[in-house]
Amino acid sequence: MERIVNLYIEKLPEGIYLATSDEVQGLIAQGRTIQETIEIAQDVAKRLFEAQEARHVERLLPQAAESFDYPMIVNA
Repeated sequence: MERIVNLYIEKLPEGIYLATSDEVQGLIAQGRTIQETIEIAQDVAKRLFEAQEARHVERLLPQAAESFDYPMIVNA
């Protein structure tokens, strides 16, 4: 099942990116690029959801819709 998770991504002074989410407790990911950071965050979120399922904790995030807005950053 797909879920929508809003990420907050910031560039740290060290030059790496940090992603967190107010919606998924414990989601913290960092990478050298935005894309790498998002990919790591997806993996972390998946593992956190799997752990929640194992403990039978209800998910509070909405199910992904057939269509939705996605903010995309283009460095031109």
